[in-house]
Amino acid sequence: MNFAMWAKALQIIPHVSQDEWKRLDVISKWLISTRAAVLVMTFLSAAIAGVLAFQQGDFHFGIWILVALGLILAHATNNLLNDFTDYVRGVDQDNYYRSQYGPQPLVHGLMSRRQLLTYAAVTGALALAAGASLVHLRGGLTLLLLGAGAFFVLFYTFPLKYIALGEIAVLIVWGPLMVGGGYYEITGAWDWNVVIASLPYALGVTGVIFGKHIDKYEMDRAKRIFTLPVVLGERTSRYAILGMLVLQYLSVLYLVLTGFFSPLLLIVFLALTEFFRILPMFRAPKPAEKPAGYPDVWPNYFVAAAFVHNRRFGILYLVGLIANVVLGLFI
Repeated sequence: MNFAMWAKALQIIPHVSQDEWKRLDVISKWLISTRAAVLVMTFLSAAIAGVLAFQQGDFHFGIWILVALGLILAHATNNLLNDFTDYVRGVDQDNYYRSQYGPQPLVHGLMSRRQLLTYAAVTGALALAAGASLVHLRGGLTLLLLGAGAFFVLFYTFPLKYIALGEIAVLIVWGPLMVGGGYYEITGAWDWNVVIASLPYALGVTGVIFGKHIDKYEMDRAKRIFTLPVVLGERTSRYAILGMLVLQYLSVLYLVLTGFFSPLLLIVFLALTEFFRILPMFRAPKPAEKPAGYPDVWPNYFVAAAFVHNRRFGILYLVGLIANVVLGLFI
């Protein structure tokens, strides 16, 4: 067991050679091939749903575990199918963006098609098993939520991403579906206030995918992949991300002013230091070459900046929610 690689793969998407890949254990291979470093975004959505349920005094740990595992495994399945679909369609060939920032298992010869589909099938089956368990335990809207989740897993890469609906899908999935749906599974009740409370974090995740699609703007436009940045234009898309990040703070302020949250949630404003650090990056086009001293994540640029901000904001948001719950226990 290569615990060091497990830890590394949970932080970044590590580059590995074919010889290194052959020496890795199956868990390391799964973590790298599923791009596990980004699965933290899904865990945070599940955690937010759990804390909101606990706040209402109706938290069930076993059901939360099923929700969290199901969502993470579904996200991992989507990442595997994303790589398979784009490879089969010829998108990831010719040094495409995806094959530059991390190992694309098929492009770099780390896996055969059969092996990758086996990983996807096993991961997807485990996600489906978690979903089926929730259908059995909770019933109600669960089957509809499971169907919606399966739809986005299977069709995000194609056709949604190709017709400027991928970014909207991300907003729906990481907000109403994961947080709102996760809350429903845990408590058995649908709450539109929870859906609203999911938006501060979901906007950040949408900013991350927006950033990724700006980073590969020229490549996608050449391949006629009409992501929303390709439709809107590069400059407009950069400012759209800034708008999303600002809305994260404004939506939290709204939730505090309306009394849904206590002022403890204003802790998220500590993430403004990260916002102002990356602000100059979004006010100018992406550099043609890797800047001096830039971290080893190139060609990730806007996506890396949005991801770091979202991780900071998301953790502070979760800390604020937990503090809000603790406060409620003493008043």
